[in-house]
Amino acid sequence: MHRSRTAAATALAVALAVIPLTGMAGPSGGAAAAGQGGARDRPGAPPLSPTPQSVSPRHDRVTITPSVTVVAGAKADAPALDLVEKSLKAAGADRVVRATQAPRGKQLAVYVDGAGAAAALKGLGAQGADGLPAEGYALAVGDGRIALSGKDATGTYYAAQTLRQLLPHRDRPGAHVQGTAVRDWPATPLRGVIEGFYGTPWSHEARLDQLDFYAEHKMNTYVYSPKDDAYLREKWRDPYPADQLAQIKELVDRARARHVEFTYALSPGLSVCYSSEADVQALTAKFQTLWDTGVRTFAVPLDDISYTKWNCAADKEKFGTGGGAAGAAQAHLLNRVNQEFIAKHPGAEPLQMVPTEYYDVKPSPYKKALAEQLDKDVLVEWTGVGVIAPTMTVAQAKQAREVFGHPILTWDNYPVNDYVTNRLLLGPFSGRQKGLPEQLAGITANPMIQPAASKIALHTVADYAWNDQAYDARASWGAAIEELAGGDARTARALRAFADANYSSSLNPQQSPELAAAIEKFGKDGNARQLDGALRTVQDAPAVLRDRLADRGFVKDSEPWLDATHAWGVAARDALRLLEATKAGDDATAWRLRQRLPERVKAARSFVYVDLTGKKIPVLVADGVLDTFVEDAIAAHDRALGVTGRPAASTDLAAYQGNAVSRMTDGDDATYFWSAAGPKAGATVRLDLHAERPLGPVTLAMGKENSPDDYLRKGVLEYSSDNKNWQPLTAFDGKAEVTAEPPAGAKARYVRARATQGQDSWLVIREFAVAGTDEVKVAGGPPAADGSAQRSAADGDPATVYRAKRAAEPGEALEFTPEAARSARSVVVLRPEGAPAGAAKVEVRTDGVWRTIGTLSGAHTRLPAGGGAIEGVRLSWRDGAAAPVVNEVILH
Repeated sequence: MHRSRTAAATALAVALAVIPLTGMAGPSGGAAAAGQGGARDRPGAPPLSPTPQSVSPRHDRVTITPSVTVVAGAKADAPALDLVEKSLKAAGADRVVRATQAPRGKQLAVYVDGAGAAAALKGLGAQGADGLPAEGYALAVGDGRIALSGKDATGTYYAAQTLRQLLPHRDRPGAHVQGTAVRDWPATPLRGVIEGFYGTPWSHEARLDQLDFYAEHKMNTYVYSPKDDAYLREKWRDPYPADQLAQIKELVDRARARHVEFTYALSPGLSVCYSSEADVQALTAKFQTLWDTGVRTFAVPLDDISYTKWNCAADKEKFGTGGGAAGAAQAHLLNRVNQEFIAKHPGAEPLQMVPTEYYDVKPSPYKKALAEQLDKDVLVEWTGVGVIAPTMTVAQAKQAREVFGHPILTWDNYPVNDYVTNRLLLGPFSGRQKGLPEQLAGITANPMIQPAASKIALHTVADYAWNDQAYDARASWGAAIEELAGGDARTARALRAFADANYSSSLNPQQSPELAAAIEKFGKDGNARQLDGALRTVQDAPAVLRDRLADRGFVKDSEPWLDATHAWGVAARDALRLLEATKAGDDATAWRLRQRLPERVKAARSFVYVDLTGKKIPVLVADGVLDTFVEDAIAAHDRALGVTGRPAASTDLAAYQGNAVSRMTDGDDATYFWSAAGPKAGATVRLDLHAERPLGPVTLAMGKENSPDDYLRKGVLEYSSDNKNWQPLTAFDGKAEVTAEPPAGAKARYVRARATQGQDSWLVIREFAVAGTDEVKVAGGPPAADGSAQRSAADGDPATVYRAKRAAEPGEALEFTPEAARSARSVVVLRPEGAPAGAAKVEVRTDGVWRTIGTLSGAHTRLPAGGGAIEGVRLSWRDGAAAPVVNEVILH
């Protein structure tokens, strides 16, 4: 039924390896070009996914009659017939009957394969399936009939899947279906998914659901290769327990019924002795067990192992050492399996393998050995140039074919997230050049640990692999969202906002492109209502999805990210209100919102994903967009208050996976900036202190738990007042934690860390901080509580707080003395929300004389300063006042 797929892929790829490709006409001549716009160009028609190679509207239509007759060819595919009947009933037909000849009267007739379908296609002026590649099909709707014909059984099944999309969903007969002619075929023979990630393997139920999804999207391959299935790796020699073997058989049966090839991938490389006869027998015996369940395609991944260290002394003796020896050893083992198992099992598909060097196109002794010694019909899997390749080109695929000397099946590491388990990767399949599929035996995508949440990206992979010439990443992404939303506009809007907030990856470097554009637009036109609408959609999206999304697996997969999305939406809307209150001069409201934001952000960062080991990993959502918007709102409020606030960070290094540079100044050692490449000599990370001020100690905390070597190996800390002329603070070499004490009296607006030597290791900065020296001296009482300091009440940062150790005593006051007398229109005192009025008199000193200008009125107090340069400010506490708390005293 579908056993010719891999053989066809191998034949095609071997041919490609020796025949240079130029522009090729499609099997239907000019129809391929005509179909590039695809079904999405048909006015009023439902979108077809994947986009057919050729689709043309007709000027007629058919009507779903109460009774519909399906005229089946003698060899028509049974799953295709079942799908046609199910789709007709979903379209409103009360009764669907099968017959061997056309019905009389005005009943709708649907012809599936055989002479009847060929005649019906011809009568509708449509070409049949003759001349199409494997899995191609022809479909025509019009003039009171429907005809489907496949090049093979799978082609007929795919024609039925396209018909399913063309037909409406109705609960009664009478629906009209626009006339359409489709002629279609895949761009590459193998298209599908490889469950090949590290971490929690998918559940059995999720795998069954995935197989149904692949069938709907014309993906014909599922590779079973979860890294944490012990019977695939550590216990590869051991037989499966009966219950696990029974589950695999159920998967194989479901896959066959959906025209999906189940590939079993065994990974013996951690312990195999390549020269061992016993290990050859153990491997083939394991394959035989799987053969008996119905598996017909086998793979031997040899990735993520060492080839410089043998597992047995016999291999060193037989093959020698080095990469060439490893390639020869692996070729020896695989050839034995190929010749003694695959070749001796009629109906077995060609063997597949993953090389240890799977991630580049550089010639090497290892690749040379595989190219020369591995049987030529073995498919080689390749991830592109890089383990996670941001781009993949036709030229690279040709190079891979040449250097490996075998047909190439891509193992595309998207949307896999086992290396960034704090993220969902919900953006589209991007960066793959048009024309790439025809260079390949096929395309398999490695999905996320979260199976249902992977469907958005996998939908786009299927679209590209079937018809790369018509592929539009954003259009496919939108179609995936609409499909998952089940046609419900409110659900689709919520899902699009959630997917946008979880968009970025190595393939899609921009995070939240739609939300970022809305924020940028607000920066230009100031339309707060419009931005608030976008932020409210983000805030409300999780509740909508939990309430309305039919795919409950998606909701379960996404739980912590849904929680974080809602919380970030709440924080961002408060930040927008802060901006608007600041602009309107509503000081009390702005300060109330400003105080609320740290807790909002803390809540948004509190949600965790629990991995296979039980480790709790804080999740990321719209990072570099929503968190930056909140930080920018706080900075704008600081400017309005006349304080410096938190330093602004910048760098000439690209950020990896949205680990934005702003994270190194957020006061949280658990977050970090992470560069996307090793710094070159001269690369910098810089702090803008917003104004020239005295410098206190400078600290630079680099590296992190899982990548302790990601720090500047050789660099220098420097400071400047004009961002042009730089003075050295200290040089450092081989230290991940750097502290520098500035010279006495040093002032600066800018501080930077500069690499003095290039390096391969990337750069992580957890925190980059500059302590201020007391431009304003604070004295008096009460004394500060443990963990607090009096100077926090005048350090230029309203986020830091002076908390008194005890209540004020009679006559006690807190006095603020600037280095030099200042002119100011007002004195602003910021305290926590709920702070009592009348807690202290506010006094200023001018010309050596103290005078009272008012009393504290609540959380935000602004009092006219009167005339004269202010030499000091004093808060004279009322007798019996509770322990004072002050965020900031500001001369403004």
